[in-house]
Amino acid sequence: MTDSRPIGFFDSGVGGLSVWKEVVRRLPHEATIYFADSAHCPYGSRPIAVVRALSAAITRFLLAQDCKLIVVACNTASAAALEWLRAEFDVPIVGMEPALKPAAEATQTGHVGVLATEGTLNGYLFKNTAQRHTGGIKVHVQVGEGLVEQVELGRLDTPETERLLRQYLEPMLAAQVDQIALGCTHYPLLLPLIERIVADRAQVIDPAQAVARQVQRVLMLHSLETAAGCVAWHRFYTTGQKELLAALLSQLKWKRVEISRVQLEPARNASGAD
Repeated sequence: MTDSRPIGFFDSGVGGLSVWKEVVRRLPHEATIYFADSAHCPYGSRPIAVVRALSAAITRFLLAQDCKLIVVACNTASAAALEWLRAEFDVPIVGMEPALKPAAEATQTGHVGVLATEGTLNGYLFKNTAQRHTGGIKVHVQVGEGLVEQVELGRLDTPETERLLRQYLEPMLAAQVDQIALGCTHYPLLLPLIERIVADRAQVIDPAQAVARQVQRVLMLHSLETAAGCVAWHRFYTTGQKELLAALLSQLKWKRVEISRVQLEPARNASGAD
């Protein structure tokens, strides 16, 4: 039995494309729909209730497009809303988890770094993962303020982006961090610049591959896989400017894509959101 319905992805903006492209690479026969909520980006400093309301509205939109599985390709939304969404919607949902466990397992110096948004670092998922997997290990956390905005504007390799990254990464490296976990899906889109700054001083952990493996496992578990040989299609929606999303997709070698601009109207009663 096969299921040719699309997989739905959403993020506060374009950052979740780092997860989307890894899932597409691993599962080339699966159709996808990607929703970039760039009009409300960034989510990192927004109240939990607001992030939940936005996440619920996007999930309803994706389900209306007949998506068979939802990927919350946003660390902040996962921290604020993942378990809540699973309780609200009868559909398999895969989210992002901080990559602290592989960082803690791989460290030789006993020092690991986490570059993330404020919402991720303050969330239950991060605190729970840190408590369970980093005993005896020093975790150096840093809010990547301004990086999401740079990615949203397509500024993946500019002097200002490099200045911000150096400001955030150099203190970690000086503290003998040898593993750096990226706790925002926007940040892997800056990997070439990050790796140029870090050089051989630390290992940078991008969680996208682990998420793609989990998507594959969930599809198999629920018998939702598309038949091999099917021709996949990919559709994109944004609440922001179509041109910015198209430009970033072009940088990722996706040039002929269907992009639509939509308005998002979150419910005003989602867990106290206003």
